Amino acid sequence: MTRVLLYTGKGGVGKTTSAAGTATLAALRGLRTLVLSTDAAHSLSDAFDCEVGGEPTEVDDLLFVQQIDAQRRFERSWGDIQAYLRSVLNMVGVDPMEAEELTVLPGAEEVLALLEVRDHFRSGRWDVIVVDCAPTAETLRLLALPEALNWYMGRIFNAERKVMRTFRPFLSRPSGIPVPDDTVFDALRRLQSDLSDIRTLLAGPDASVRLVLTPEAVVVAEARRSLTRLSLYGYRVDGVVANRVFPAAGADSWRRQWVAAQRGILEEVADSFRPLPIWESPYRVCEPVGVEELAAFAVEMYGGDDPFARATDETSLWVDRHIDTDGRTYTLTMPLPLASASELELARHGDELIITVGSYRRVLPLPAALARGVVAGARLDEGRLQVRFAPRESARPVPSGEVPSGSGPLESAQELAQGLTAEYHEQLSQQRARETAIGEGR
Repeated sequence: MTRVLLYTGKGGVGKTTSAAGTATLAALRGLRTLVLSTDAAHSLSDAFDCEVGGEPTEVDDLLFVQQIDAQRRFERSWGDIQAYLRSVLNMVGVDPMEAEELTVLPGAEEVLALLEVRDHFRSGRWDVIVVDCAPTAETLRLLALPEALNWYMGRIFNAERKVMRTFRPFLSRPSGIPVPDDTVFDALRRLQSDLSDIRTLLAGPDASVRLVLTPEAVVVAEARRSLTRLSLYGYRVDGVVANRVFPAAGADSWRRQWVAAQRGILEEVADSFRPLPIWESPYRVCEPVGVEELAAFAVEMYGGDDPFARATDETSLWVDRHIDTDGRTYTLTMPLPLASASELELARHGDELIITVGSYRRVLPLPAALARGVVAGARLDEGRLQVRFAPRESARPVPSGEVPSGSGPLESAQELAQGLTAEYHEQLSQQRARETAIGEGR
């Protein structure tokens, strides 16, 4: 089965080099490999020092490179919908140039570029597909978009289509505004299906994300947030690349200071991302360019590890069933590594659970067994959010050790979020008390 690896990180940390080097190493190991870029600022041609186009270009034995033409993909998938929207705007007097800009769905070009990844995955032509993604913030929006748009179109456009079929004869004549025909709705349905495919592939067992960073406090903080956000959306992170690490050997007094500073940050990286592997790459005088230098870069970075093995750590959403006295209590467990209770908010809306971490939100449709129950409690335990569901008719107090959500059915989890925050501050106070005791030699 094809292995899909996505590389992302803060701008300028070397994610393109890491992706290109990994792909080169895969080809050297006899794996038919494609490396492609979804970043609007393509850099793969610079990394390989060759011309790369919109189709896979062979640059070495078993190694192909592609820079996706996102605009072409956008026009193919969004063209019918965009044409209809332009016609509506033209009818109400919007300037054609402005209408063109207004009908470009933000982020659509990038997310539709991932359709190219899906098509390559389905083709069975490749053993490994390496994706050089946009910088972290753009990647997070990119990976969240399929689920968000899929939900929107499933709820809004399906209902709108039923209304249009009934009232189309009465709408267009008095208003003069064109009513969308079946071509538009068919295009929306295809787009909805495409987005579901992307989501299924990227959150599945064959795909994983790797975070690229440099030993700098700001960069590491960004990577920590990215790990939490990616896990929030159900994407698996299976490794971290620490790039541009100063070698200790032969260092003069000036460089020894850098080595010491970076070593302290790298210890923090190891603590923050454990048990993920941390692959270090030393600082080089110049960037590796070309197949030979990229291969050397990857060999040194991965050492004896197999960077193409499938991740064994499960990081997707799952449901565990408690062995309870009534046999009907469930716990939804979701990994949120590095998240703190102070930035976590939960809410229940009908058959959906809304999880918010900082400025990122995810709406989870609940399985039937959970939707029939009420939220009886929740806790954040070692990077895993656990939300407990109990039958409505038998909801009872939450056992000791779990955070109570208040009595009765939980339609707004404000009390639950406050409980999580209180637990966080209690843990923080205990930690500070332990540190004070150690400092006083007790």
